[in-house]
Amino acid sequence: MYSLKKLPEEISSALHACRSHFTAVAGFSMATNVLYLALPIYTSQVYDRVINSGSMATLVMLTVAFLIAMATLSGLEAVRSRILIRSGLQLDHLLSRRVMSAMVEQSLVVPGAQRAQALRDLDNFKALATGTGLIALLDLPWSLLFIGVLFLIHPLIGATALVFAAILLGLAVFNEHLGRQPLAASNQAAVRSYAFTEASLKNAEVIQATGMIERLIERWGVDRSRMLQASATAGDRGSAVLSAIRFARLSAQALVLGVGAYLVVDHAITAGAMFAASILLGRAMQPIEQMVGLWRQLIAAQQSLSTVSSLLATRPVRRAAIAPARPAGRISVEELVFVPPATNRVVLNKVSFHLEPGEALGLVGPSAAGKSTLARLLVGVYPPSSGIVRLDGANVWTWDRSEFGRHVGYLPQDVELFPGTVSENIARFDPINAEEIVRAATLAGAHEMILRLPNGYETEVGDQGVLLSGGQRQQVALARAVYGSPTFIVLDEPNSNLDSNGEQALLNCLRELKAMSVTVVIISHRMAALNVTDKLLFLEAGTMKSFGNRQDMLAQLVPPAARAAVGGA
Repeated sequence: MYSLKKLPEEISSALHACRSHFTAVAGFSMATNVLYLALPIYTSQVYDRVINSGSMATLVMLTVAFLIAMATLSGLEAVRSRILIRSGLQLDHLLSRRVMSAMVEQSLVVPGAQRAQALRDLDNFKALATGTGLIALLDLPWSLLFIGVLFLIHPLIGATALVFAAILLGLAVFNEHLGRQPLAASNQAAVRSYAFTEASLKNAEVIQATGMIERLIERWGVDRSRMLQASATAGDRGSAVLSAIRFARLSAQALVLGVGAYLVVDHAITAGAMFAASILLGRAMQPIEQMVGLWRQLIAAQQSLSTVSSLLATRPVRRAAIAPARPAGRISVEELVFVPPATNRVVLNKVSFHLEPGEALGLVGPSAAGKSTLARLLVGVYPPSSGIVRLDGANVWTWDRSEFGRHVGYLPQDVELFPGTVSENIARFDPINAEEIVRAATLAGAHEMILRLPNGYETEVGDQGVLLSGGQRQQVALARAVYGSPTFIVLDEPNSNLDSNGEQALLNCLRELKAMSVTVVIISHRMAALNVTDKLLFLEAGTMKSFGNRQDMLAQLVPPAARAAVGGA
């Protein structure tokens, strides 16, 4: 298991912040285990004192005292459970947002990263750290207390209990050794299987249209079969060990009764002590047996903790640098290089250019030239491998994301809307400002289209809502990009799904943005969209081939016959 020294600082700090809860749980565990001694004490006193004396008053007093102890024990266990629930809530509050943020960054820079696996891993670890697993761990040391009491009853009984406790612990370690490898293989196969399932559901349209379902099920079934086979192997091994453990525990209780009976006959102990010893032995063995039953969860929780720790370590919190309160929109790109993680392929190589506030730049070039990658670097989605992107002199990568987003708009090539209303999507889930939302939608040319939706701006979109067309999603996303009066906007193929009316609305929006002195970068394969730009940058194979005024660049890039269609001379 991980030690706190090996954990990332954020997880260690979160666990440290919950220390008062864990300390209280440990204290309650101590009290409940001590109070459990009331049962064997009551049993021995009834057998040895009440039955021999026939005193009903003694029986009533013993019973009342026993019931008070059991009521107190039950109350403490209830309070302990409530504390564990609160500690789980606090742990989730301290870590879930950070894990979610790291997952977003991970999915951007690592293709194929599991979308929600880290959150599932956090929940797995939290379930053990704030549930029955923690209680079993805290109860385990108290087995020594009960074995010690058995030694006080008689050394022979204590020695018998100690031998069987050692046997159970040995079987538990053996069970861990047998189950670790197949459980790890099962978990890995499960992650791959669920990831393939998510990807298949996301591409259901293509699967249905191209008849891929049978082949995909066969491919999905490979990891599914590996997961089930490894799980079955671990289950087979575990069930055999659990059977041996159950046999050892039952044998121990029977032998303690046998040893106790021998000692009673030998007048070394009383009959009450014999029955009390049997109860104590069962309590001493219980945490050990619980740990064996929870061993699969322990291994899964350890792997989950390792996954979350690795994620947080590789995606540290960005240290926000001092940045302008409201930038004017001056863009400076200096010797920008980008090499995707775990590859040696240079996607962008020493790209440099400068834009003044209010200028519009068109990014052009063949497919796979690096245009979309440059767009992502401009808005701080990716960290540059070297070089820097500055907005009004401040590094966009180190800029606080929430603050940066107030001044920047971005429309990606693949448009996705979030589950929620149209107004929530446009407002970027900020508190609703109806006037500002309508202004952004009007500027994007989406206002009339939105009003025609079933519930207008309150129409639910996403998986559980109204399915918008590609052009409608693009118009709503454009409204989201211009929301809040940003000073710098990057648009990646904003007209790829638009009809002629939508494209005209886009051009009107771009002219309006220029009139408002907003700096705009637009990627488009439709030359008409470049008519409103001031400058063009031509990329090829990640290298900046040319950069300059639109008229001069069009003279180099566009044949004279096609130049008139985009306003070229």
